[in-house]
Amino acid sequence: MPTISPIMPYSMIVGQDQMKLALELSFIAPRIGGVLISGQRGTGKSTVVRAFAQMLYLHLPVTLPINATEDRVVGGWQIKRLMEGYAERQEGLLQEADGRMLYIDEVNLLDDHIVNIILDVASTGVLSIQRDGIREEARVRFSLVGTMNPEEGLLRPQLLDRFGLMVYAEADRQTEQRASIIHAVLTYDAALADEPEAVRVVLAHAEQDAVYAQRLLAAKDRLITVDVAAAVDPCIAAATAFEMQGHRGDLVMLIAARALAALEEAPQVTTEHLAKVARLALQHRRVEASQGAQAFWREPEDDQLIRERLNTHG
Repeated sequence: MPTISPIMPYSMIVGQDQMKLALELSFIAPRIGGVLISGQRGTGKSTVVRAFAQMLYLHLPVTLPINATEDRVVGGWQIKRLMEGYAERQEGLLQEADGRMLYIDEVNLLDDHIVNIILDVASTGVLSIQRDGIREEARVRFSLVGTMNPEEGLLRPQLLDRFGLMVYAEADRQTEQRASIIHAVLTYDAALADEPEAVRVVLAHAEQDAVYAQRLLAAKDRLITVDVAAAVDPCIAAATAFEMQGHRGDLVMLIAARALAALEEAPQVTTEHLAKVARLALQHRRVEASQGAQAFWREPEDDQLIRERLNTHG
């Protein structure tokens, strides 16, 4: 009987559509600068992230521990070899993550200095090491994902702004959806126990993952061909309506909309694309977040405001 992966197929996960969308857009357009997923425990944050990494990279993400030191992150000398009288470099987690996903669980509990280093490398693609007698630069590209539970503390506004997209992961309140989640987990557990019908279902989802991974890769290839000219003014109008500080909000919104258009094989960005990504790009950059409060999105008022601004300038 075929072996079932220890990671549930991405297409088998029920719900959390906004989380999935953010991960997909960040993969298609790495210039977005990563995804921050905030939510209470038990909302599937780690499950979705690991399944997404398994689908695209065929292995789990490189995971940064909470107690990671700077030398473990950027690299340094191998202590054992130094004690033997030899100077031998040891790559850090950022270089290990090159071409893969870097996952930071409980990112709000990580030292701010370490978070700043990671975000700098994620946005520039360049790891510059200037420490302990090491002077070198390396080109690294990885998909950055951070998760956090807001009950355990918030990120500083300056760090919030550096994440391209932000998602709030909430438990589904609909009985039917919750039942579907339980059914999916039970089916997957049965497949791990070699129950034939469950194995068939899980393998079918694994095949769907392989097909969808190719779709995401194709979208990444066509990203640069998507026309954004008509979307610039609507992006600026939307960001202005939410009193964004700086230019990152409207820029990320435009890039994310372009990635969504590429995924949908559209030749240009439309106001519908912008409306679908506005929340992901703007909610953590509004005034409340800059004052240290938890970012939030007022529904349906904010959705309506976005559509009004986009339609006015579309």
